[in-house]
Amino acid sequence: MSINKVILVGNVGKDPEIKYFDNDNAKANFSIATSERGYTAANGTQVPERTEWHNIVCWRGLAKIVEQFVRKGTQLYVEGKIRTRSYDDQNGVKRYITEVYADNLEILSRRATSDEYGQSGGQQYGAPANRSTEQSYTAPESASVNLSANEPTDDLPF
Repeated sequence: MSINKVILVGNVGKDPEIKYFDNDNAKANFSIATSERGYTAANGTQVPERTEWHNIVCWRGLAKIVEQFVRKGTQLYVEGKIRTRSYDDQNGVKRYITEVYADNLEILSRRATSDEYGQSGGQQYGAPANRSTEQSYTAPESASVNLSANEPTDDLPF
């Protein structure tokens, strides 16, 4: 039995693309970047930072949450299943796309707050939110969406 679950923490590369279908089902597509820090090996060899891009797909209520709250630069925690699909391009060459179908999504950063004159810093996001203000979303099996914004703080050092 193989398990194709994945957990990713990364930053959104560009604003999500949202599509609505006839039955009011929504689909959100976006990519997130995860990075592996560079380092210097014991023998002095420099290993550079490595960034990977992951295609994320959200459906129904989770896609509507993404539409409302996720923008370029948002830091996300994503749990999902890996899916690979293929298609033939215009030249008849078979192409493969690997995507993560999100089951759970947590927003780890928050929007910049408005100043005293009501002017916002645009769609920028600040430092990671502390656990008590973090927003957590789980892909529903039905039409309802789980929102748990008041999670207790924990004793993790980060």
